[in-house]
Amino acid sequence: MLRHSELFRGMGDDALARLAAKGRQKGFGQGGTLFTEGTRGSEFFLLLEGEVRLYKTSAEGQEVALRIIRPGEIFAEVVLFENPVYPASAAALSRVRVFAMDRSSFGDLLDDRDFRNEFIAMLMKKQRYLAGRILYLTSFDVEERFFRFLIEHYGTGATYSVDMAKKDMASAIGTIPETFSRLINRLRGLGVISWEGGTLTVKKGYLENFMEEGESGNRPFR
Repeated sequence: MLRHSELFRGMGDDALARLAAKGRQKGFGQGGTLFTEGTRGSEFFLLLEGEVRLYKTSAEGQEVALRIIRPGEIFAEVVLFENPVYPASAAALSRVRVFAMDRSSFGDLLDDRDFRNEFIAMLMKKQRYLAGRILYLTSFDVEERFFRFLIEHYGTGATYSVDMAKKDMASAIGTIPETFSRLINRLRGLGVISWEGGTLTVKKGYLENFMEEGESGNRPFR
């Protein structure tokens, strides 16, 4: 299970066995809370199955999505080195299974130089991701973020079977449910989309406005 993670990929069988022995698996149902912004914690997580939404809550109570975590990614690693308080909240978008490890156990592993160097490289990768996320939110309007999210999360087909609540999708593209509802109503009115139940259909050719050069086909981009 650990071999396919972004952090532990490439490690030998013995090292992976030691890692597995120091952590434990946890399960959460859809909508379950893994941790809440501002609470103390000592565990970080590797997502094994499902999807997790990381978000912050503004003073006005608005949820602002940071990212959607997918299998193989780690999160909440900030508690390893900084103030042991979670800076964001995490909620399960589906049934979720995680591998959890506490700070003290992981600290023992960092005594190994190669392991430590790999972990630092992973942190730098996540830093670049967050910088890109800021650019994404400031460069694209809500409509463009919506269609880019569809392409990334579901692929480039014209019809989607949507398994995510609209409020979660709104959060994932960095907006509030009210603004998202207005966008969907406007796109329906223009005949760009139809959305009945869990089936979303986009007007033929419309997605091409939001695709990077060379993107085609129906597979998700992840």
